Amino acid sequence: MLKAVLDTNVVVSAHLNLEGPPRIILDLAFSRFFRCFASDPLLKEYEEVLKRPCFARDPKEIAKSMRLMRNAITIVIPRRKLRITSDPDDNIVLECALEARVDYVVTGNSQDFPERFQDIRIISPRRFLTILASTPN
Repeated sequence: MLKAVLDTNVVVSAHLNLEGPPRIILDLAFSRFFRCFASDPLLKEYEEVLKRPCFARDPKEIAKSMRLMRNAITIVIPRRKLRITSDPDDNIVLECALEARVDYVVTGNSQDFPERFQDIRIISPRRFLTILASTPN
């Protein structure tokens, strides 16, 4: 089974557009179609960004989604602090990915990450869906 970490922009996009690739990926994570990982700092970032007034999300909707996420994903505790990207928030994504030994980091901001980090590929949501569709589960 494929293993992935979702960048915050994918989680936020899934809440803003109920039709696009990020939403499909989040629904597939909820249904455990692939193994999705996060760390507590990453989950906190998801929630903090979703609560920003500019997104106008219902707090009950956010709480429900966070519960679903915590039930569907595997939480890891990264043991290494990284300084690979210029943004500390992107580093926590890579820290989680490294600890979980995932295959992919899924992000809409691939320019903020290296193309590959150790054996972890950094890919777009659309590319991840293509890979999921071609991988037997």
